[in-house]
Amino acid sequence: MQIFDSVKKAKVPFEPIRPGEASIYVCGPTVYDEAHLGHARSALSFDLLSRTLRSLGYKVTLAKNFTDIDDKIIKKINETGQSLQELTDYYIQRYLEEMAALGVRRADIEPKATESLDAIQAMVEGLIEKGCAYRTESGDVYFDTCKDEHYGEISHMLGDEEEARSRLCEIKTGEKRHPRDFALWKACSGEGDVCFDTELGSGRPGWHIECSAMIEKHFQGNGEYTIDIHGGGADLLFPHHENEAAQTRCATGHEIAKYWMHNGFVQIDGEKMSKSLGNSFFLKDALAIYPGELLRFYLIGVHYRNDFNFNEVDLQAAKKRLDKLYRLKKRLTPGKVGEAEAGFVQALKEAMADDLNTSKALAIVDEMVSAANEALDANPRDKVLKRTLLGNIAFIDELLGFGGSDPYAWFQHGVSEEERQEIEAKIAERDAAKKAKDFSKADTIRDELKEKGIALMDTPEGTKWEKL
Repeated sequence: MQIFDSVKKAKVPFEPIRPGEASIYVCGPTVYDEAHLGHARSALSFDLLSRTLRSLGYKVTLAKNFTDIDDKIIKKINETGQSLQELTDYYIQRYLEEMAALGVRRADIEPKATESLDAIQAMVEGLIEKGCAYRTESGDVYFDTCKDEHYGEISHMLGDEEEARSRLCEIKTGEKRHPRDFALWKACSGEGDVCFDTELGSGRPGWHIECSAMIEKHFQGNGEYTIDIHGGGADLLFPHHENEAAQTRCATGHEIAKYWMHNGFVQIDGEKMSKSLGNSFFLKDALAIYPGELLRFYLIGVHYRNDFNFNEVDLQAAKKRLDKLYRLKKRLTPGKVGEAEAGFVQALKEAMADDLNTSKALAIVDEMVSAANEALDANPRDKVLKRTLLGNIAFIDELLGFGGSDPYAWFQHGVSEEERQEIEAKIAERDAAKKAKDFSKADTIRDELKEKGIALMDTPEGTKWEKL
Protein backbone atom coordinates (compact mmCIF):
# COMPACT_ATOMS: atom_id res chain seq x y z
CA MET A 1 0.00 0.00 0.00
CA GLN A 2 1.32 3.41 -1.02
CA ILE A 3 -0.18 6.56 0.51
CA PHE A 4 0.53 10.25 0.09
CA ASP A 5 1.84 11.68 3.36
CA SER A 6 0.85 15.35 3.67
CA VAL A 7 3.84 16.07 5.92
CA LYS A 8 6.46 14.49 3.66
CA LYS A 9 4.53 15.75 0.60
CA ALA A 10 5.30 12.49 -1.13
CA LYS A 11 3.89 9.05 -1.77
CA VAL A 12 5.34 6.59 0.75
CA PRO A 13 4.89 2.88 1.53
CA PHE A 14 2.43 2.18 4.34
CA GLU A 15 4.33 0.39 7.09
CA PRO A 16 2.05 0.04 10.13
CA ILE A 17 3.25 0.56 13.68
CA ARG A 18 1.80 -2.85 14.56
CA PRO A 19 2.27 -5.67 12.03
CA GLY A 20 -0.94 -6.58 10.21
CA GLU A 21 -2.94 -3.79 11.82
CA ALA A 22 -3.98 -0.31 10.70
CA SER A 23 -5.22 2.37 13.09
CA ILE A 24 -6.93 5.42 11.57
CA TYR A 25 -8.43 8.52 13.15
CA VAL A 26 -10.50 10.90 11.02
CA CYS A 27 -11.75 14.28 12.17
CA GLY A 28 -15.54 14.14 12.01
CA PRO A 29 -18.16 16.91 11.88
CA THR A 30 -19.03 19.65 14.33
CA VAL A 31 -22.70 18.82 14.80
CA TYR A 32 -24.63 22.08 14.70
CA ASP A 33 -26.06 21.92 11.16
CA GLU A 34 -26.81 19.61 8.24
CA ALA A 35 -23.97 17.68 6.62
CA HIS A 36 -22.62 19.19 3.41
CA LEU A 37 -20.82 17.82 0.36
CA GLY A 38 -17.46 18.50 2.00
CA HIS A 39 -18.40 16.15 4.85
CA ALA A 40 -19.41 13.55 2.26
CA ARG A 41 -16.10 13.87 0.41
CA SER A 42 -14.04 13.34 3.55
CA ALA A 43 -16.18 10.43 4.77
CA LEU A 44 -15.98 8.72 1.37
CA SER A 45 -12.20 9.19 1.12
CA PHE A 46 -11.49 7.45 4.40
CA ASP A 47 -14.22 4.85 3.86
CA LEU A 48 -12.30 3.87 0.71
CA LEU A 49 -9.03 3.82 2.66
CA SER A 50 -10.53 1.54 5.29
CA ARG A 51 -12.08 -0.79 2.68
CA THR A 52 -8.80 -0.96 0.75
CA LEU A 53 -6.67 -1.78 3.79
CA ARG A 54 -9.15 -4.46 4.84
CA SER A 55 -9.08 -5.98 1.35
CA LEU A 56 -5.29 -6.13 1.61
CA GLY A 57 -5.59 -8.15 4.81
CA TYR A 58 -5.07 -5.54 7.51
CA LYS A 59 -7.06 -5.54 10.73
CA VAL A 60 -8.41 -1.97 10.59
CA THR A 61 -9.60 0.13 13.51
CA LEU A 62 -11.20 3.36 12.31
CA ALA A 63 -12.22 6.17 14.67
CA LYS A 64 -14.23 9.24 13.68
CA ASN A 65 -15.19 11.80 16.31
CA PHE A 66 -18.15 14.10 16.75
CA THR A 67 -17.43 17.59 18.06
CA ASP A 68 -20.56 18.11 20.16
CA ILE A 69 -19.50 21.24 22.09
CA ASP A 70 -18.28 24.34 20.27
CA ASP A 71 -19.03 28.06 19.82
CA LYS A 72 -21.27 27.38 16.80
CA ILE A 73 -23.21 24.75 18.72
CA ILE A 74 -23.74 27.13 21.64
CA LYS A 75 -24.93 29.84 19.26
CA LYS A 76 -27.44 27.40 17.71
CA ILE A 77 -28.66 26.34 21.17
CA ASN A 78 -29.32 29.97 22.09
CA GLU A 79 -31.14 30.51 18.77
CA THR A 80 -33.34 27.41 18.97
CA GLY A 81 -33.86 26.93 22.70
CA GLN A 82 -32.90 23.27 22.39
CA SER A 83 -30.69 21.51 24.89
CA LEU A 84 -27.13 20.57 23.96
CA GLN A 85 -28.05 16.88 23.76
CA GLU A 86 -31.23 17.46 21.74
CA LEU A 87 -29.40 19.54 19.17
CA THR A 88 -26.30 17.39 18.81
CA ASP A 89 -28.13 14.04 18.91
CA TYR A 90 -30.36 15.23 16.06
CA TYR A 91 -27.48 16.27 13.80
CA ILE A 92 -25.40 13.20 14.65
CA GLN A 93 -28.30 10.97 13.62
CA ARG A 94 -28.84 12.97 10.44
CA TYR A 95 -25.15 12.68 9.59
CA LEU A 96 -25.10 8.92 10.16
CA GLU A 97 -28.24 8.39 8.05
CA GLU A 98 -26.89 10.44 5.15
CA MET A 99 -23.48 8.76 5.26
CA ALA A 100 -25.25 5.38 5.24
CA ALA A 101 -27.12 6.51 2.11
CA LEU A 102 -23.71 7.06 0.50
CA GLY A 103 -22.56 3.59 1.52
CA VAL A 104 -20.12 4.92 4.13
CA ARG A 105 -19.60 2.27 6.78
CA ARG A 106 -19.79 3.24 10.45
CA ALA A 107 -16.50 3.85 12.21
CA ASP A 108 -15.38 1.28 14.78
CA ILE A 109 -15.04 4.04 17.38
CA GLU A 110 -17.23 7.18 17.39
CA PRO A 111 -16.19 9.30 20.38
CA LYS A 112 -17.84 12.57 21.38
CA ALA A 113 -16.11 15.52 23.01
CA THR A 114 -18.65 15.68 25.85
CA GLU A 115 -18.02 12.01 26.65
CA SER A 116 -14.25 12.49 26.71
CA LEU A 117 -13.94 15.21 29.38
CA ASP A 118 -11.90 13.04 31.78
CA ALA A 119 -9.30 12.31 29.08
CA ILE A 120 -9.27 15.97 28.03
CA GLN A 121 -8.84 17.18 31.61
CA ALA A 122 -5.98 14.73 32.24
CA MET A 123 -4.11 15.88 29.15
CA VAL A 124 -4.57 19.57 29.92
CA GLU A 125 -3.43 19.09 33.52
CA GLY A 126 -0.36 17.20 32.28
CA LEU A 127 0.53 20.03 29.90
CA ILE A 128 0.20 22.59 32.71
CA GLU A 129 2.44 20.50 34.99
CA LYS A 130 5.09 20.26 32.27
CA GLY A 131 5.05 24.00 31.74
CA CYS A 132 3.67 23.66 28.20
CA ALA A 133 0.34 25.29 29.05
CA TYR A 134 -0.68 28.26 31.20
CA ARG A 135 -3.76 29.80 32.80
CA THR A 136 -4.88 33.33 32.04
CA GLU A 137 -6.58 35.75 34.43
CA SER A 138 -9.95 34.91 32.87
CA GLY A 139 -9.49 31.21 33.69
CA ASP A 140 -8.75 30.01 30.16
CA VAL A 141 -5.89 27.55 29.63
CA TYR A 142 -3.63 28.04 26.60
CA PHE A 143 -1.01 25.84 25.00
CA ASP A 144 2.36 27.58 24.72
CA THR A 145 3.44 26.87 21.14
CA CYS A 146 6.94 28.15 21.84
CA LYS A 147 7.52 25.21 24.20
CA ASP A 148 7.33 22.85 21.22
CA GLU A 149 10.50 23.13 19.17
CA HIS A 150 8.87 21.11 16.37
CA TYR A 151 5.79 23.33 16.06
CA GLY A 152 5.08 23.97 12.39
CA GLU A 153 6.64 20.78 11.04
CA ILE A 154 3.28 19.16 10.21
CA SER A 155 1.93 21.92 7.98
CA HIS A 156 5.22 23.69 7.13
CA MET A 157 3.28 26.93 7.58
CA LEU A 158 5.98 28.64 9.64
CA GLY A 159 8.89 27.85 7.35
CA ASP A 160 12.21 26.53 8.53
CA GLU A 161 13.82 29.75 9.67
CA GLU A 162 14.59 29.76 13.38
CA GLU A 163 14.72 33.55 13.31
CA ALA A 164 11.09 33.76 12.16
CA ARG A 165 10.05 31.34 14.91
CA SER A 166 11.95 33.34 17.52
CA ARG A 167 10.27 36.57 16.45
CA LEU A 168 6.83 34.97 16.89
CA CYS A 169 7.79 33.86 20.38
CA GLU A 170 8.72 37.42 21.38
CA ILE A 171 5.29 38.87 20.53
CA LYS A 172 2.63 39.04 23.24
CA THR A 173 -1.03 39.04 22.17
CA GLY A 174 -3.59 39.98 24.84
CA GLU A 175 -3.87 37.24 27.43
CA LYS A 176 -1.92 34.91 25.17
CA ARG A 177 1.85 34.78 25.47
CA HIS A 178 2.35 34.29 21.74
CA PRO A 179 0.19 34.75 18.61
CA ARG A 180 0.10 31.03 17.76
CA ASP A 181 -0.97 29.90 21.25
CA PHE A 182 -4.41 28.26 21.34
CA ALA A 183 -7.06 27.48 23.94
CA LEU A 184 -7.06 24.08 25.60
CA TRP A 185 -9.82 25.00 28.05
CA LYS A 186 -12.28 27.90 27.86
CA ALA A 187 -13.61 29.23 31.16
CA CYS A 188 -17.36 29.67 31.49
CA SER A 189 -18.35 33.10 30.18
CA GLY A 190 -21.67 33.41 31.98
CA GLU A 191 -25.29 33.25 30.90
CA GLY A 192 -25.87 31.61 27.53
CA ASP A 193 -22.66 29.59 27.72
CA VAL A 194 -22.56 25.79 28.08
CA CYS A 195 -20.20 24.77 30.85
CA PHE A 196 -18.91 21.60 32.48
CA ASP A 197 -17.63 21.44 36.05
CA THR A 198 -14.20 19.83 36.20
CA GLU A 199 -11.01 20.27 38.20
CA LEU A 200 -9.92 22.72 35.51
CA GLY A 201 -12.83 24.90 36.58
CA SER A 202 -16.24 25.50 35.03
CA GLY A 203 -15.87 25.65 31.27
CA ARG A 204 -15.47 23.56 28.15
CA PRO A 205 -12.67 22.12 26.04
CA GLY A 206 -11.05 23.89 23.13
CA TRP A 207 -11.46 22.31 19.71
CA HIS A 208 -7.93 21.00 19.18
CA ILE A 209 -7.48 19.19 22.50
CA GLU A 210 -10.45 16.87 22.06
CA CYS A 211 -8.91 14.91 19.17
CA SER A 212 -5.55 14.43 20.90
CA ALA A 213 -7.25 13.25 24.09
CA MET A 214 -9.59 10.88 22.24
CA ILE A 215 -6.75 9.33 20.26
CA GLU A 216 -4.70 8.72 23.41
CA LYS A 217 -7.79 7.29 25.13
CA HIS A 218 -8.78 4.81 22.43
CA PHE A 219 -5.46 3.75 20.88
CA GLN A 220 -2.34 2.21 22.45
CA GLY A 221 0.29 2.91 19.83
CA ASN A 222 3.84 1.58 19.96
CA GLY A 223 5.66 4.16 22.08
CA GLU A 224 6.76 6.18 19.05
CA TYR A 225 3.34 6.85 17.48
CA THR A 226 -0.19 6.51 18.84
CA ILE A 227 -1.87 5.74 15.50
CA ASP A 228 -0.86 4.93 11.95
CA ILE A 229 -2.91 7.46 9.98
CA HIS A 230 -4.54 10.75 10.94
CA GLY A 231 -6.93 12.05 8.30
CA GLY A 232 -9.28 14.89 7.48
CA GLY A 233 -10.02 17.65 5.02
CA ALA A 234 -7.18 19.79 3.64
CA ASP A 235 -8.53 22.77 5.61
CA LEU A 236 -7.62 20.98 8.86
CA LEU A 237 -3.89 20.72 8.18
CA PHE A 238 -3.32 24.11 9.81
CA PRO A 239 -3.98 24.98 12.52
CA HIS A 240 -6.03 22.01 13.72
CA HIS A 241 -3.70 19.13 12.92
CA GLU A 242 -0.59 21.18 13.63
CA ASN A 243 -1.95 21.96 17.10
CA GLU A 244 -2.99 18.37 17.73
CA ALA A 245 0.51 17.15 16.90
CA ALA A 246 2.14 19.77 19.14
CA GLN A 247 0.02 19.19 22.24
CA THR A 248 0.29 15.40 21.95
CA ARG A 249 4.05 15.60 21.46
CA CYS A 250 4.46 17.76 24.56
CA ALA A 251 1.99 15.78 26.68
CA THR A 252 3.20 12.28 25.87
CA GLY A 253 6.70 12.54 24.42
CA HIS A 254 5.68 10.72 21.25
CA GLU A 255 4.07 11.61 17.91
CA ILE A 256 0.32 11.37 17.47
CA ALA A 257 0.45 9.76 14.00
CA LYS A 258 2.98 8.20 11.66
CA TYR A 259 1.17 9.37 8.52
CA TRP A 260 -1.12 12.28 7.69
CA MET A 261 -3.67 12.15 4.86
CA HIS A 262 -5.91 14.97 3.64
CA ASN A 263 -8.72 15.09 1.09
CA GLY A 264 -9.36 18.02 -1.24
CA PHE A 265 -12.20 20.54 -1.18
CA VAL A 266 -15.60 20.43 -2.90
CA GLN A 267 -16.70 23.41 -4.96
CA ILE A 268 -20.12 24.07 -6.47
CA ASP A 269 -20.18 25.06 -10.12
CA GLY A 270 -23.18 27.39 -10.24
CA GLU A 271 -23.16 27.58 -14.03
CA LYS A 272 -23.72 23.86 -14.31
CA MET A 273 -26.27 23.41 -11.52
CA SER A 274 -29.96 23.04 -12.26
CA LYS A 275 -32.64 25.01 -10.43
CA SER A 276 -33.64 21.80 -8.59
CA LEU A 277 -30.39 21.74 -6.64
CA GLY A 278 -29.26 25.31 -7.14
CA ASN A 279 -26.07 26.12 -5.33
CA SER A 280 -26.98 24.19 -2.19
CA PHE A 281 -24.03 22.68 -0.44
CA PHE A 282 -26.19 20.48 1.80
CA LEU A 283 -26.00 16.75 1.21
CA LYS A 284 -29.70 16.32 2.05
CA ASP A 285 -30.68 18.38 -1.01
CA ALA A 286 -28.58 16.22 -3.32
CA LEU A 287 -29.94 13.01 -1.74
CA ALA A 288 -33.51 14.24 -2.28
CA ILE A 289 -32.88 14.16 -6.04
CA TYR A 290 -30.22 11.49 -6.65
CA PRO A 291 -29.57 8.00 -5.27
CA GLY A 292 -26.86 7.97 -2.62
CA GLU A 293 -25.03 5.32 -4.61
CA LEU A 294 -24.84 7.62 -7.64
CA LEU A 295 -23.49 10.47 -5.51
CA ARG A 296 -20.89 8.10 -4.11
CA PHE A 297 -19.88 6.93 -7.59
CA TYR A 298 -19.67 10.52 -8.81
CA LEU A 299 -17.69 11.84 -5.82
CA ILE A 300 -15.10 9.06 -5.84
CA GLY A 301 -14.48 9.57 -9.55
CA VAL A 302 -11.98 12.32 -8.74
CA HIS A 303 -8.87 11.40 -6.76
CA TYR A 304 -9.36 12.16 -3.08
CA ARG A 305 -6.45 14.63 -2.90
CA ASN A 306 -7.75 16.77 -5.77
CA ASP A 307 -10.40 19.46 -5.35
CA PHE A 308 -13.82 18.42 -6.66
CA ASN A 309 -15.97 20.67 -8.83
CA PHE A 310 -19.55 19.47 -8.25
CA ASN A 311 -21.93 20.08 -11.14
CA GLU A 312 -24.94 18.31 -12.56
CA VAL A 313 -23.58 17.95 -16.09
CA ASP A 314 -20.78 15.71 -14.83
CA LEU A 315 -23.12 13.98 -12.41
CA GLN A 316 -25.44 12.95 -15.26
CA ALA A 317 -22.44 11.65 -17.18
CA ALA A 318 -21.47 9.61 -14.11
CA LYS A 319 -24.99 8.14 -14.00
CA LYS A 320 -24.72 6.93 -17.61
CA ARG A 321 -21.41 5.32 -16.72
CA LEU A 322 -22.84 3.57 -13.66
CA ASP A 323 -25.95 2.56 -15.63
CA LYS A 324 -23.71 0.39 -17.82
CA LEU A 325 -22.69 -1.68 -14.81
CA TYR A 326 -26.34 -2.14 -13.84
CA ARG A 327 -27.31 -3.05 -17.43
CA LEU A 328 -24.74 -5.83 -17.17
CA LYS A 329 -26.02 -6.90 -13.77
CA LYS A 330 -29.55 -7.03 -15.16
CA ARG A 331 -28.33 -9.48 -17.83
CA LEU A 332 -26.97 -11.68 -15.04
CA THR A 333 -29.99 -11.51 -12.72
CA PRO A 334 -31.22 -13.74 -11.24
CA GLY A 335 -28.18 -15.88 -10.72
CA LYS A 336 -25.79 -17.27 -8.16
CA VAL A 337 -22.78 -15.21 -7.12
CA GLY A 338 -19.57 -17.07 -7.78
CA GLU A 339 -15.90 -16.43 -7.14
CA ALA A 340 -14.66 -13.18 -8.66
CA GLU A 341 -12.06 -13.39 -11.40
CA ALA A 342 -8.60 -13.42 -9.76
CA GLY A 343 -7.02 -11.10 -12.31
CA PHE A 344 -9.83 -8.57 -11.97
CA VAL A 345 -9.59 -8.61 -8.17
CA GLN A 346 -5.84 -8.18 -8.29
CA ALA A 347 -6.04 -5.29 -10.75
CA LEU A 348 -8.58 -3.42 -8.61
CA LYS A 349 -6.57 -3.98 -5.44
CA GLU A 350 -3.39 -2.74 -7.10
CA ALA A 351 -5.15 0.42 -8.31
CA MET A 352 -6.54 1.21 -4.86
CA ALA A 353 -3.27 0.30 -3.15
CA ASP A 354 -1.69 3.09 -5.20
CA ASP A 355 -2.86 5.90 -2.90
CA LEU A 356 -6.52 5.12 -3.64
CA ASN A 357 -6.26 5.58 -7.41
CA THR A 358 -10.02 5.58 -8.03
CA SER A 359 -9.69 6.86 -11.60
CA LYS A 360 -7.70 3.77 -12.53
CA ALA A 361 -10.04 1.50 -10.53
CA LEU A 362 -13.12 2.85 -12.31
CA ALA A 363 -11.42 2.43 -15.69
CA ILE A 364 -10.77 -1.23 -14.79
CA VAL A 365 -14.47 -1.61 -13.94
CA ASP A 366 -15.43 -0.06 -17.30
CA GLU A 367 -13.15 -2.50 -19.12
CA MET A 368 -14.64 -5.45 -17.23
CA VAL A 369 -18.20 -4.36 -18.14
CA SER A 370 -17.32 -4.03 -21.81
CA ALA A 371 -15.52 -7.38 -21.95
CA ALA A 372 -18.34 -9.07 -20.00
CA ASN A 373 -20.99 -7.92 -22.45
CA GLU A 374 -18.93 -9.23 -25.37
CA ALA A 375 -18.48 -12.57 -23.63
CA LEU A 376 -22.21 -12.80 -22.88
CA ASP A 377 -23.08 -11.96 -26.46
CA ALA A 378 -20.91 -14.87 -27.57
CA ASN A 379 -22.05 -17.27 -24.80
CA PRO A 380 -25.43 -16.09 -23.43
CA ARG A 381 -26.11 -19.40 -21.60
CA ASP A 382 -22.70 -19.76 -19.93
CA LYS A 383 -23.65 -20.15 -16.25
CA VAL A 384 -20.04 -20.30 -15.04
CA LEU A 385 -19.33 -17.00 -16.78
CA LYS A 386 -22.42 -15.42 -15.25
CA ARG A 387 -21.48 -16.55 -11.74
CA THR A 388 -17.97 -15.16 -12.19
CA LEU A 389 -19.29 -11.82 -13.42
CA LEU A 390 -21.69 -11.56 -10.49
CA GLY A 391 -18.68 -12.30 -8.27
CA ASN A 392 -16.82 -9.43 -9.92
CA ILE A 393 -19.70 -7.05 -9.21
CA ALA A 394 -19.91 -8.26 -5.61
CA PHE A 395 -16.19 -7.50 -5.19
CA ILE A 396 -16.68 -4.02 -6.67
CA ASP A 397 -19.37 -3.42 -4.06
CA GLU A 398 -17.11 -4.68 -1.26
CA LEU A 399 -14.08 -2.60 -2.26
CA LEU A 400 -15.56 0.50 -3.87
CA GLY A 401 -19.08 0.55 -2.41
CA PHE A 402 -21.27 0.54 -5.50
CA GLY A 403 -22.98 -2.07 -7.68
CA GLY A 404 -24.80 -3.82 -4.83
CA SER A 405 -28.33 -2.62 -5.59
CA ASP A 406 -31.05 -4.60 -7.32
CA PRO A 407 -30.60 -3.81 -11.03
CA TYR A 408 -34.31 -3.39 -11.71
CA ALA A 409 -34.79 -1.11 -8.69
CA TRP A 410 -31.80 0.93 -9.88
CA PHE A 411 -33.64 1.96 -13.03
CA GLN A 412 -36.80 2.87 -11.10
CA HIS A 413 -35.28 5.78 -9.19
CA GLY A 414 -37.18 9.04 -9.46
CA VAL A 415 -40.62 7.41 -9.45
CA SER A 416 -42.88 8.49 -6.58
CA GLU A 417 -44.68 5.97 -4.39
CA GLU A 418 -48.01 7.04 -5.89
CA GLU A 419 -46.69 6.54 -9.44
CA ARG A 420 -45.19 3.21 -8.39
CA GLN A 421 -48.58 1.97 -7.19
CA GLU A 422 -50.23 3.07 -10.44
CA ILE A 423 -47.58 1.22 -12.49
CA GLU A 424 -47.94 -1.96 -10.44
CA ALA A 425 -51.74 -1.76 -10.85
CA LYS A 426 -51.36 -1.39 -14.63
CA ILE A 427 -48.97 -4.38 -14.72
CA ALA A 428 -51.50 -6.47 -12.77
CA GLU A 429 -54.22 -5.40 -15.21
CA ARG A 430 -51.97 -6.35 -18.14
CA ASP A 431 -51.16 -9.73 -16.59
CA ALA A 432 -54.89 -10.40 -16.22
CA ALA A 433 -55.47 -9.43 -19.86
CA LYS A 434 -52.70 -11.78 -21.04
CA LYS A 435 -54.16 -14.59 -18.95
CA ALA A 436 -57.54 -13.98 -20.62
CA LYS A 437 -55.70 -13.97 -23.99
CA ASP A 438 -56.75 -10.34 -24.56
CA PHE A 439 -53.39 -9.47 -26.11
CA SER A 440 -54.73 -6.30 -27.70
CA LYS A 441 -55.51 -4.86 -24.26
CA ALA A 442 -52.15 -6.03 -22.93
CA ASP A 443 -50.36 -4.24 -25.78
CA THR A 444 -52.41 -1.09 -25.18
CA ILE A 445 -51.38 -1.01 -21.50
CA ARG A 446 -47.74 -1.50 -22.47
CA ASP A 447 -47.99 1.41 -24.94
CA GLU A 448 -49.71 3.66 -22.37
CA LEU A 449 -46.93 3.06 -19.86
CA LYS A 450 -44.27 3.63 -22.49
CA GLU A 451 -45.79 7.04 -23.28
CA LYS A 452 -45.38 7.87 -19.59
CA GLY A 453 -41.70 6.89 -19.73
CA ILE A 454 -42.08 3.39 -18.28
CA ALA A 455 -40.70 0.35 -20.13
CA LEU A 456 -41.96 -3.18 -19.38
CA MET A 457 -39.88 -6.35 -19.63
CA ASP A 458 -41.38 -9.83 -19.49
CA THR A 459 -39.00 -12.16 -17.65
CA PRO A 460 -39.23 -15.71 -16.22
CA GLU A 461 -39.67 -14.05 -12.82
CA GLY A 462 -42.63 -11.95 -13.98
CA THR A 463 -43.01 -8.49 -15.49
CA LYS A 464 -40.27 -6.00 -14.57
CA TRP A 465 -40.28 -2.29 -15.30
CA GLU A 466 -37.92 0.65 -15.42
CA LYS A 467 -38.03 4.37 -15.94
CA LEU A 468 -36.79 5.38 -19.37
